[in-house]
Amino acid sequence: MTSVSVYKQDGSQAGTVDLNDNIFGITPNENVVFDTVLMQQASQRQGTNGTKSRGQVRGGGKKPWRQKGTGRARQGSIRSPQWVGGGVVFGPSARSYAYHLPKKVTRLAVKSVLSEKVANGDLVVVDSLSFDQPQTKAFASLLASLDAATKTLVVLEDGNDNAARSARNLDRVQVISGKGVNTLDVLNSQKVVITKAALSQLEEVLA
Repeated sequence: MTSVSVYKQDGSQAGTVDLNDNIFGITPNENVVFDTVLMQQASQRQGTNGTKSRGQVRGGGKKPWRQKGTGRARQGSIRSPQWVGGGVVFGPSARSYAYHLPKKVTRLAVKSVLSEKVANGDLVVVDSLSFDQPQTKAFASLLASLDAATKTLVVLEDGNDNAARSARNLDRVQVISGKGVNTLDVLNSQKVVITKAALSQLEEVLA
C-alpha cells in the first residue's frame, strides 16, 4: 500500500496513513478521464438559448395579399422566415446537453486523477478539521502551512459545517464532501486536502 503523511490542524505531522492501491495507486487512464471531463462539462451547460420557428411567432394568420395579379411574389404569411419579425429556420432551441457514462467509467476516471495527485505529491491528508465556529483566517493559515494556499480542493466529511463555512470566502478554494469527489474538480485543483474521515467515505464509495 501507498503511505502518505498525515498532518494535524496546526500543520505539524501526525504519522502516516495507508491508501488503497486500487484507488490511489492505479495507472491513470487518460482516455477515460477525457471522456468524463467532456461529460461533466456538457452537463454543466445551461442550454437556455432558443429561437422561435414560424409556427411559434405571434401573428401572421392572414395571407398578406392575393396569390395572383399584384405583380409581387406570392406570400402566405408575414411571419415567414424571409420577413422581418418572422420565424427562424433551423435555429437553436432550449435543450439539455447532459448525458451519462457508466458508473465504472466515471469511477475509473476519479481513481485515475487521484492516483496522479498521489504520484505528484499533491494529496494532503489532515487528521481532522474542527472549528467551534467559522474561522476563515484560521483556515487560510492552515492551508498556507500545508503549502496549499491557492487553487485547493478541500474534501470534508459530511456534517463538518463549520470547516466548510470557514473556507467559503477563500479565493480559489473549493469545498466538497468525500462522497462528492469528481474528476473535473480534482483536475482543476493544484492540491487536494482531505480529512481522514472524508478519506474513509471516499474509499467506501470507490471501493
